[in-house]
Amino acid sequence: MTDFIDMLKNRRSIYSLNKTLPVSENAVVDFVRAAVQYVPDAFNMKSQRVVIVMGEKHDMFWNAVYDEMVKFTGERFSRDKIDSFAAAYGTVLYFYDTAAVEETRRAYPLYAENFHDWVMQSNAMLQFAIWVGFANMNIGANLQHYNPVIDNMVREMFGLPDGWTLVAQMPFGGIAGAPSPRPNTDMAGRVRVVG
Repeated sequence: MTDFIDMLKNRRSIYSLNKTLPVSENAVVDFVRAAVQYVPDAFNMKSQRVVIVMGEKHDMFWNAVYDEMVKFTGERFSRDKIDSFAAAYGTVLYFYDTAAVEETRRAYPLYAENFHDWVMQSNAMLQFAIWVGFANMNIGANLQHYNPVIDNMVREMFGLPDGWTLVAQMPFGGIAGAPSPRPNTDMAGRVRVVG
């Protein structure tokens, strides 16, 4: 169990990223595919979708994110923040497929109102599994949420179905700088043991 806790401790939000991966692209792709396959999904609906963006497409993606955010917010948006994500090797885009969710809702109408929560829980587990796995491959990553502002741009850029709903973006790459030390947190009141 200590090994697993150490893996959790190793997962950090790394914002200082570069384009040097400590493993091959194939190792990243194989790992992400395995995570998508084995992370649980309510009623085994297989709703999770991932796009791994690397190379020139990664740079184009973050430039387009900047353009969309400027359109949305005006000139107040910081280029430095976007450039820090573009400096990474790649980005994992997390989606869920509304068609898979709707099909499962129809099959199990008694639980229909719960499926949105359950699909988001599964997506969160997938994000976390990949993040922990990346950390243990010595790949830095952080999690971003520029959706829904960038949703249409992402669908058009990558030719994705309308039913794929964007949930999060995870820039990843070599670790160019360590994060600040994790602060100690007071656990009082956060965990209760009954019985």
